[in-house]
Amino acid sequence: MELSDIDLNLLLSLDVLLQECNVTHAALRMNISQPALSAQLARLRVAFDDTLLLPAEKGRGMTPTAMGLSLKEPLALALSTLRQVVRFQPSFDPATDERSFHIAASDNAMVALGLPLLERLNGFSPNSLRFIFSRPQTEQVAAQFERGEIDLLIDDARLVPEGLKSRPLTRDRFLMAQRKGHPRGNGALDLDGYCALQHVLVSNESNNLLGYMDEHLSAMQRSRQLAVTLPQLTLVPRVLRNSDLVCTLPASLLAPFADDLDVFELPFAAPDFALNLAWHPRNHFDPGVTWLRELIWQTTNDQLLFGM
Repeated sequence: MELSDIDLNLLLSLDVLLQECNVTHAALRMNISQPALSAQLARLRVAFDDTLLLPAEKGRGMTPTAMGLSLKEPLALALSTLRQVVRFQPSFDPATDERSFHIAASDNAMVALGLPLLERLNGFSPNSLRFIFSRPQTEQVAAQFERGEIDLLIDDARLVPEGLKSRPLTRDRFLMAQRKGHPRGNGALDLDGYCALQHVLVSNESNNLLGYMDEHLSAMQRSRQLAVTLPQLTLVPRVLRNSDLVCTLPASLLAPFADDLDVFELPFAAPDFALNLAWHPRNHFDPGVTWLRELIWQTTNDQLLFGM
């Protein structure tokens, strides 16, 4: 007989019957009628191909058969273990638990949140918790989540794969940056002037030579001049300071370089940059991942409150 061949409720009844050795007492304990329990005992006898309990020679009780006696202790132990499984409530204590968290975070995310987040994470014991950051590979993120290689993703909302749970962290408008003393001057941008400038694109995808601004301009049947593609956001300020190139980035990422760069509103309406936090649905109630999500969310709120 396989486990799938028997109703779990019958095993619960058998456990009580073997303990009480009395149908009336067992029925009272289980809060069911005596006829109902007798019917269950009949089904158990068929399932095990054994009488299991016989009428006692004296009194109203019952006596377990050899089969019944052999089942009593292992059945009670198995049901006790099953009850622990059902009642189990997972927990997580960052002060004592040992765990490694894998976080895929884009350059934009690391520049915007990396340092304050690392400062918070540094407060936890390196002997118990480990935080492993990696750069997301857009085409592989969904598969990495499925394989359990990533716990959290922090990236542009437009790059979050379908099927993941996500939460917005920040929204920011795009601005164009150029070096101080740029030959273009400091006048307001117009669309023709913007498109004629030599632009820097930040992308770590060798097969994607266009950015979001290019997609947006294309919808308006316009295009800009892409002169340089850089793999890392952190290289942009140095490149701009030493050239006549320009770059369009979220305002919060340009703010730290206000002493070296001038920034300008775009001459067209562009969608905001939205940074999202995402996770696999199976980890939605994971206490460790939930704790880390809330920590990242709180870090984001503090950055917005005190200025990024």
